[in-house]
Amino acid sequence: MLESEVIAMRTGSEPATARSPLRMRLWLSLWGMAWALFGLVAFAMNGRPGWAAACAVVLLLAVVDLCVITYRMRQGPHYQPGRDTPPYEPDHGDGRPHGPGPGADGGQPDQGRTGPSSGRP
Repeated sequence: MLESEVIAMRTGSEPATARSPLRMRLWLSLWGMAWALFGLVAFAMNGRPGWAAACAVVLLLAVVDLCVITYRMRQGPHYQPGRDTPPYEPDHGDGRPHGPGPGADGGQPDQGRTGPSSGRP
């Protein structure tokens, strides 16, 4: 690793300070929809069917994007780790996992699981 390369450790506050881009996408989609509708009407009135069709395609894409955005906004917040979740250990590039083994209990088998991996029929 070069001395000029700096690997910053995550602070763990990213989920608390992150902001969703959905509201910005909503306004950009509305802006694009308004201009595409204006272009569609203007080109249709001036006898330019090719350009009107192109504006219609852009209008359709803006409406679909608007539907996706409103669907995701109505889903509400998704799971984010809380304050008790420690920050992630940065990758040191040697390919070995850091921290405890495959389970949070230090590699002990799960006592409450049923199925083929627990040894029960």
